[in-house]
Amino acid sequence: MVAVKSTMLPLGTRAPSFSLPDTEGNTVTLEDFDGAPALLVVFMCNHCPYVKHVQYGLADLAREYMDKGVAVVGINSNDVKNHPDDRPEKMAQEKERVGYPFAYLFDATQEVAKAYRAACTPDFFVFDADRKLVYRGQMDESRPGTSLPVTGHDLRMALDAALEGRTIPEDQQQPSIGCNIKWKFHNEPDYFK
Repeated sequence: MVAVKSTMLPLGTRAPSFSLPDTEGNTVTLEDFDGAPALLVVFMCNHCPYVKHVQYGLADLAREYMDKGVAVVGINSNDVKNHPDDRPEKMAQEKERVGYPFAYLFDATQEVAKAYRAACTPDFFVFDADRKLVYRGQMDESRPGTSLPVTGHDLRMALDAALEGRTIPEDQQQPSIGCNIKWKFHNEPDYFK
């Protein structure tokens, strides 16, 4: 288990567009979330121990904030040839098993992950009503193997601020840490070391 950190995409970046299939066979686009006061994009997968560590906390947090109008979407960009546990049919099973209330999308070309400069799973991005990036970083300080509970503290602070139109100071944004996105051979982005 090799841990990598978020790239910390520059604040103010406009949400890159996407059009990806979900686990039910529908195509979901960025524009489907127009009108939502905030958007949370989570790069995640099924097999990563860092995602497994927060999965139920993430599902609960998503339900809570979706009730407040926040749009939430999960995106899996892993190479499924070498990581078959992340295949779309397994994503559907995982969505059902964990109870994720949001669309779980598959980025087969990995181009969406590259557009967001996503580096790890989980990697969290919060956009405001204008779809400008206001937060990128960790869900909270809990990690696999620590005794810290999964609270979602950092992500909750970011979502509350986005809903209230407040700025989240950059010094309060800590990188997420997780397994690297499993890039296809020769498809690694320039920011992958």
